[in-house]
Amino acid sequence: MLSRIRRYAIFTTILVVFAVARVHAETAERVVLLEADTLFTVDPVAVTAVKHEQNLKQSAVTATVVDFATIDKQGIGGVKDIITAAPNFFMPDYGSRMTSSIYVRGLGTRIDQPVVGMTVDNVPIADKNLYDTTLPDIERIEVLRGAQSTLYGRNTMCGVVNIYTLSPLRYQGIKVRAEYGSRNAIRAGASAYFKPQAGLGASVSAQFTHNDGYFRNSYDNSLLDKQNCGDIRTKFQWRKNFLSIDNTLAITVLNQYGYPYTYAGAIESSKEQNSELIGTICYNDPSSYNRIGVTEGVTARHDWEKITLTSITAYQYLNDRMVMDQDFLPQSYFTLEQAKQQHDISEDIIIRSRTNTRYKWMVGVFGFYKHQKMQAPVNFLADGIENLILKNINQHSGYPGEYRWGKADGSMGDNLLLGSDFITSTTGFAAYHESSLTAGRWSFTLGIRFDNELISMNYRNFTDSYYTAFPSDTTKNPSEVALNIDDKGHLRRDFFEILPKFTAKYDIDTANNLYLSVAKGYKAGGFNTQMFSEVLQRRIKHYMGMYQDLDIEDIITYKPEESWNAEIGSHFSTKNARFSGDVALFWIECFNQQLTVFPEGQTTGRMMTNAGRTRSFGAEVSFNALLAEGLLLNGAYGYTNARFREFKDGVNDYAGNFIPYAPQNTASATLSYTLNLKSSWLQSITLSATGRGAGKIYWNERNDISQPFYATLDSSLRFEGKIWAVDFWAKNITNTRYNLFYFESMGNAFLQRARGTSVGVRVNLNL
Repeated sequence: MLSRIRRYAIFTTILVVFAVARVHAETAERVVLLEADTLFTVDPVAVTAVKHEQNLKQSAVTATVVDFATIDKQGIGGVKDIITAAPNFFMPDYGSRMTSSIYVRGLGTRIDQPVVGMTVDNVPIADKNLYDTTLPDIERIEVLRGAQSTLYGRNTMCGVVNIYTLSPLRYQGIKVRAEYGSRNAIRAGASAYFKPQAGLGASVSAQFTHNDGYFRNSYDNSLLDKQNCGDIRTKFQWRKNFLSIDNTLAITVLNQYGYPYTYAGAIESSKEQNSELIGTICYNDPSSYNRIGVTEGVTARHDWEKITLTSITAYQYLNDRMVMDQDFLPQSYFTLEQAKQQHDISEDIIIRSRTNTRYKWMVGVFGFYKHQKMQAPVNFLADGIENLILKNINQHSGYPGEYRWGKADGSMGDNLLLGSDFITSTTGFAAYHESSLTAGRWSFTLGIRFDNELISMNYRNFTDSYYTAFPSDTTKNPSEVALNIDDKGHLRRDFFEILPKFTAKYDIDTANNLYLSVAKGYKAGGFNTQMFSEVLQRRIKHYMGMYQDLDIEDIITYKPEESWNAEIGSHFSTKNARFSGDVALFWIECFNQQLTVFPEGQTTGRMMTNAGRTRSFGAEVSFNALLAEGLLLNGAYGYTNARFREFKDGVNDYAGNFIPYAPQNTASATLSYTLNLKSSWLQSITLSATGRGAGKIYWNERNDISQPFYATLDSSLRFEGKIWAVDFWAKNITNTRYNLFYFESMGNAFLQRARGTSVGVRVNLNL
């Protein structure tokens, strides 16, 4: 329940918008229609959507389209900026920009493979570590929900996000933007768009973002979430008769500081040792995330009389490094470092019919190769060695004496490096087909994809240390034991999937339709690289007299996740288009659910396991309404009921419980009024207010800790001239307090709080 102050703030903002609309409606000259789900008119010179129809309102798919006008006025720079604008789509801003967790219709995961794919200018983003990035000059964003695996393949079992940047063939000139906000938040950039001759366009964009951070580490009073990011993008487009070629090169560099995780206390009150730290962020080891990403993509298309051939060739390079104080306490337990160097090459060839006949078809082949090197050492420090290793061993090993770490003279006793190196290669190949038949008002589509993936890993697990056994009999000398473990091995997995899809659509008229869709989706399997430190710990305990039975291949690998998705929906619009929208009902049955768990007895690793089966159903609605001339209302609401059908962690049975981390409700509404003026220097004034909400969110499988539904309010005031625009904005003006993230580690609970109120100003120049 919102407090009286928050309710009053929301009511006052909406009242102001309506009041301004009533006073100025008669002076407005024209309507600027900003639709969250809009029909986007595509210039024929552009290569845009390749795998689906341009007009998503006429397709049997649930989609949200954010157009250029909305992106420009709201300062949208990436997917996280449209959170909750698409029903049942949730991408929280927690952890670091490496995390990029996305939850759609109740499904999602915190680590490894995502449930949603992403493309930028038709080029697939091969690694989710690059999902959370800021792009200059986004032209539109499409959020397609429901299984898209038939056309897009792996890791699109809940949808795909397609981002398109501005075309130099449609816009020429110089764009300059600058933004300043709370906490010294800076976003500045410039773009140049050229068309030296007919059919040839080129552009270059550069952007820099910075903020000082919102949270402090009380251990040393440092700002935790400070970050700097730079992006450069070049784009070339060439059109000649029936041939078109697009080339895009993007480079991003990110430097981000640590994780703002607040200590919430010990899970068992009897074990509380840091009660004075509850409610504070306090840890002693540095944490950060650094990233360099390069994406090069070429889209070539040739149109013949009856068919179109499109080739999408892409190369991506990712070099990132995460450093984390994994205990998030002022004690010195252990730290984690994960460094990755990755190369991805992919090729997608699509042939589709282009005749306007009752029968249309598309066939395609897709292949990719991914080569990844990773170093993931875990460094145990003094407190971790004592409390997590020695205490356990001395209590249970049965040795008549005491083990101590290091040599007998005490040297090398405050550090234990558990090294893990991996070289992983993944090769995939797929063939897919889709046929569509129109019979009067009915349209039917049948698709199928054959997808094969081979993943192999060469690993090295090593440590070089000492421990000393001190016998109870003091007449005997202590004995030093060298731990020289250097395990090497090879793992291999082969996955094959058949992914069918069927849709039926009935056109009530040109603007209204009903549709049914049934499709299979899947999320790729893989290896639990974070568990190798646990494997090494158990080897060490075995050396010290504690037998640890462990099947490496069983604990390291996990299988693909599969789902069957069914939905019925409708796209609707009034004849005058003053009111339009979408509504959908969905049902998802998920098998071999990939879940992040903490295995019994482990201390440092998380693992993905196929532990359960889930069911998710719900509803979505979004609409756009022109209430009066210049007065617009856009809204979206999603409800999800996602529960475990089967899930046992070896101790507890969670069948019937809600899936954690995915919100049961998402909601957003934007009310805006645009006053158009006759002045030569000031063309329009726009006042808008946006409310967003999400929840209830359960934080664990037990469902005993949760975040209730919360709502925030944003507002903006825009002054726009012919070549300039100035926006004054405020986010979370009600200063709503809620938690973005909760987790448990080593018997302690941690949470990440949301940011409070922030304000700023944004300036755009189009020269």
